[in-house]
Parts: sequence; C-alpha cells; structure tokens
Amino acid sequence: MDSEQLREYGHRMVDFIADYYKTIESFPVLSQVQPGYLHNLLPDTAPDHPETVEQVLDDVKTKILPGVTHWQSPNFFAYYPSNSSVAGFLGEMLSAGLGIVGFSWVTSPAATELEMIVLDWLAKLLNLPEQFLSKGNGGGVIQGSASEAVLVVMIAARDKVLRSIGKNALGKLVVYSSDQTHSALQKACQIAGIHQENCRVLEADSSTNYALRPELLQEAVSRDLEAGLIPFFLCGNVGTTSSTAVDPLAALGKIAKRNEMWFHVDAAYAGSACICPEYRQYIDGVETADSFNMNAHKWFLTNFDCSLLWVKDQYALTEALSANPEFLKNKASQANLVFDYKDWQIPLGRRFRSLKIWMVLRLYGAETLKNYIRNHIKLAKVFEQLVSQDPDFEVITPRIFALVCFRMVPVDNDEKKCNGRNLELLEAVNSSGKLFISHTALSGRIVLRCAIGAPLTEEKHVKETWKVIQEKASYLLRK
Repeated sequence: MDSEQLREYGHRMVDFIADYYKTIESFPVLSQVQPGYLHNLLPDTAPDHPETVEQVLDDVKTKILPGVTHWQSPNFFAYYPSNSSVAGFLGEMLSAGLGIVGFSWVTSPAATELEMIVLDWLAKLLNLPEQFLSKGNGGGVIQGSASEAVLVVMIAARDKVLRSIGKNALGKLVVYSSDQTHSALQKACQIAGIHQENCRVLEADSSTNYALRPELLQEAVSRDLEAGLIPFFLCGNVGTTSSTAVDPLAALGKIAKRNEMWFHVDAAYAGSACICPEYRQYIDGVETADSFNMNAHKWFLTNFDCSLLWVKDQYALTEALSANPEFLKNKASQANLVFDYKDWQIPLGRRFRSLKIWMVLRLYGAETLKNYIRNHIKLAKVFEQLVSQDPDFEVITPRIFALVCFRMVPVDNDEKKCNGRNLELLEAVNSSGKLFISHTALSGRIVLRCAIGAPLTEEKHVKETWKVIQEKASYLLRK
C-alpha cells in the first residue's frame, strides 16, 4: 500500500462516485440488459500485467453501469430502500482503509467497544427495554442482514430448549409466524434443522390489515401441545415486506411467554421509523420480546450491510455459537472481561461496521434522522392521495409508514384479468427506465408497491412517477 498512490487513486474514485450521483437521474433506474451481457464484454481470463485506473473506470462506465440497477436513484421505489449517504460512505471507506478483522476484542478493542456503544445509543433512541443494553445480560450486535439475525436467534432458541429436554427432541420443535413473514424465516428453519411440517405459517388477511391474529396463534399452539409437540419460536413483524403490516407484539408476547417460546421481532424496515416518538407505538410490546432486529441499511442512511440485532440473553447466543480453538484464546476472553462478537454470529471474521453507523449518528444527529424519515412518510402520503383521487386505481392496505400498496381496479369484478393487467402495468412502467416499482400478492390479488425512501427522492419525483404510472395505465385501458 503506497500512501501517495492511495491519495491519487482515492481522489479519482471519490470524483467518479460524486459524478455518478450528480448524473444518477440520467440512467435507466432498472437495468435493461439481457442475461449474460457482461460475458460478451469482458475477456475470458484475468490480465497478466497491470492496467491503469483510467482503463478500469472507463470499463465501469461503459460495461458495468449499464448492468446496474440504480438503488440510490430518486426514482427507485421497489422492494424497500437501501440507503447510502456521505456519512455512511465515509464510514465504509474508513473501515476499508483500516482493514481490521475484528472477530474478538483483542483483535481490535475499538471495533468491539464502538459496536457496543453505538448499539446502546440506538437502543436508547428506540426506547428499547434496558435488558437489551450491553451493561447487563443483553446487548446488541451488527449482523449482515435480517436473514442472519433471525438465523442466529433461532439457533440460540433451539439449543436453549434442547439443553433442557434433550437433543432427540429436535423433531418436535415448532416455529410460528404469519404468512406475511419474510422468507428468511423459512430459510432459517431449513438451516437450523426444523422440520418443514413443524413450521406453522398462519394466514393473515385484510380484516387485520395482514397482522397476525393472537387467537389464531393460540389455537395453533394448543393443537401442537395436544399432539405432543414443543412450541419454541415465534417471529412477529413490525412492517412486513409485502404491506408493512404490524403484528400486535404485546398480545403475541404474552402467548410466547406463557408457552416458553423465544419471541423474535423483525422490524427490518420499519424499525428506523420508531426513533420518531409518534411512531414508537408500533413497537409497543417489544418488552415481551427476546430479540429485536432492524436494518440500518434500509432507511437509516447507513450503507449496506448493517443489520442491528439486540438480545436480552447474550449467553443464549454465545452458548450456541461459540468456538474457542487454542489459536484464538487470550487473557481478556478467558477472563470473561469482554464481548467477542465472533460468538454472536455465524462467521468468524467481521468488518468494522460500527464505524459507519457511528459516522451517521454523529454527522447527522438524531433530530436530522427523525426528520429524514418523516419527510419520506410525508411524500408517501402525497403518493397515496394521488392514487386515491384516480377512479382507475385503489389503495389496497392502509399506509402506515412510507410504503403505498395500490393497484388498478378490476373491470366487471374480474380479478383474474385485473391481476394480469396490473402485471402488465408493472412491466410497462419498469421497462420505461424512468422508475422502478415492485409487486406482491395479498389475498390472491396482485398489488403494486411504491416504497419511498431513497435519500435523493423529492416531491417532484413522486409526482412524476405517478404521471408515468397513469400514462401507462391509460394505454392499457385503451387496448
């Protein structure tokens, strides 16, 4: 690593990225390339001799960017946002520059301790119960994704139960969730060895705005107990992927506690909004949870990846995930004086990810972050109103945060034809390159999703998006 070369190349790279953001609206939001396009543009083998930065950046412009879907575009409204920011970018750059692998405290004490501190800061902003803070038996840890978060707590819950009832009971363990829960839970069950027939996916419908009904959960638990099975894990949601449904945490938590189940709360998207006092109500009942997760990389101006997980019982995690070979032993760890985050996650190695959330919190401050979230919710209200005013469209579920679920209304009550038309509209809108939205299915109906949350999005982008949607819909209705 030559410091002067780094300085020179670093300036060029920052200029390149700054120019990208300056011109980001000139690109089609959704990449329009065909599968395999890049194989036709790049050589079959790596170069034998060094090339220049200019050559590489030229290839990025002409060959890579055409195959990029521009998640940071102000016209990106698909899935959920994946925020980037100057502060997040700087933190990521600093982490890459320091180049540490902070799997245990001794490998870089600052990495472990800063993570503990910023996770405590966030817990306090969310007004989480004190049991989730690092000063007691609980604490927070940065995972790569909400998928990793639910997997590690499921493994912790599984092992905690099996230690008391015996390993042979694995086939009797049962997991519960609504059918609106992210597919990451299903994958976690597969990895953790939970039998597919023991995964209770309970139907949620429009009568509760797709939240899980506690009585439905209780009925399922009672049936399983009568059958000699062992309920052990419940996943509740705050802001489901399809429609931002919010499960009744307090009521679900009571059932979980009564039946000695681990209660995990997935607030990957909507957790960020709950730093605002007016939205904190949506995690009321979190005091009954054993673990809580939100993705700072979705809606908190923190570059991917940065998924925040809090647990009340850190020892449940470390008992399940610890591995201590001789070459990792050290005085601080053996004296139990420190956190070793390698024992809170699946892999051994880990990056210095707390730097970017620390940068975000310091360079923006809590009040700026609250207003940032409020602005996106305000823009979603604008979009919701535009949809509501058009007789050819309808809002499908009440908007809670910054996602609007809508569709073209059926003609002559023909739902099958309506589903097809909405998929046609989705294709027409996205292939225009002017914006990118995604879809879901709710109670058999194809629903379009407009998730507002990109850092550069302004009201003009929302109104222009609606104009494009209306134009494409008008064409389809005339066909």
